[in-house]
Amino acid sequence: MISRIDLRGDALPEGGALRDLLPRAEFDVEAALEKVRPICEDVHHRGTAALIEYAQKFDGVTLEQVRVPAEALKTALEELDPAVRAALEESIRRARIVHREQRRGEHTTQVVPGGTVTEKWVPVERVGLYAPGGRSVYPSSVVMNVVPAQEAGVESIALASPPQKEFGGLPHPTILAACALLGVDEVYAAGGAVAVAMFAYGTEDCLPVNMVTGPGNIWVAAAKRYFTGRIGIDTEAGPTEIAVLADSTADPVHVAADLISQAEHDPLAAAVLVTDSQELAAAVERELEPQVAATKHVEDRIKPALAGKQSAIVLVDSLEDGLKVVDAYGAEHLEIQTADAAAWAARVRNAGAIFVGPWAPVSLGDYCAGSNHVLPTGGCACHSSGLSVQSFLRGIHIVDYTRDALAEVTHHVVTLAEAEDLPAHGAALKARFGWKVPLT
Repeated sequence: MISRIDLRGDALPEGGALRDLLPRAEFDVEAALEKVRPICEDVHHRGTAALIEYAQKFDGVTLEQVRVPAEALKTALEELDPAVRAALEESIRRARIVHREQRRGEHTTQVVPGGTVTEKWVPVERVGLYAPGGRSVYPSSVVMNVVPAQEAGVESIALASPPQKEFGGLPHPTILAACALLGVDEVYAAGGAVAVAMFAYGTEDCLPVNMVTGPGNIWVAAAKRYFTGRIGIDTEAGPTEIAVLADSTADPVHVAADLISQAEHDPLAAAVLVTDSQELAAAVERELEPQVAATKHVEDRIKPALAGKQSAIVLVDSLEDGLKVVDAYGAEHLEIQTADAAAWAARVRNAGAIFVGPWAPVSLGDYCAGSNHVLPTGGCACHSSGLSVQSFLRGIHIVDYTRDALAEVTHHVVTLAEAEDLPAHGAALKARFGWKVPLT
């Protein structure tokens, strides 16, 4: 059901050579880019008419309008299962606690007497958030995108989710209910690259945004790449991943359950166990069979995901080697199920989020830990962070110098300007003090 990669016996290679030995899903965004390019430009030129046409083509629905009516949001919340509403409210509450603490304050540094640099943090003006609606419905992604944007102080928030045939062309009602709970009333029935293009270019109904965030399929990732530079993005999200670093103290029932929990997202989902215990590896393999058989989405998601090239049990000689492996892998979600798990977790450099010990499974982070589940995939955790309040803020430096403070440093500025053969830079300071200004 899941393959093995045995890295025992020899010294582990370094850097890219080690990464190349580890399992990873194929996710060719560049190839998809060529397919989304004409779609994006069609939306640019035809606006809402193109959105309606693509809803018919890709989603099999006939839309009269793309924006979701306010009454539909209200109805979705009124008809939401009370237990689901309570769970969403708790998820929102916990996310707000964590994300509110992330907001940076303005800070002024006195460089010299009379010379200060202030860094202030300003939210982006308008964002477009994407909530997937393919194999599953993700109201949790609505929470994870909206809460940090709101806590950052973003004034204008729009959200898009694919139209659903069974709901009359509206996004899934649980998505709409989550929007209503969060006070987001600008919602569009648009999916994939079409939604990203709507946000990037704007249409008759939707003003363009400054930034697009949220997970999605390869078409969403390709559209984000296409518009990078025109808009800000969070990340080009690929298939979801879990890696578990475990030793002989780990419970194989827990480890198997956690691997399966990510495999049920998608047939390209990655489930990786890194362990120095052959006994644990064998026990997890035995546990997978009955647990998979007892759940849903077995043939179309879980079995292909576990059997795919992106999933494996990786055997190593020691936890030290295991730490090197998980750092090279840079998982979206990394669980540490070892003795003294907190100490090992503290040494991890590359992961989207780290889950410490047996009582912090990834599923907790997906919904109610308070952390964000929009995280870097495909090894991008070595250079990128998960979504947070900071994602929606821009740092601006404010430079304030008096005449005396500028005079004190002018000779250094002039010297450096001339060293770079940019004499007009120095002349801009000389002019302030009545110096003779040779321009050549």
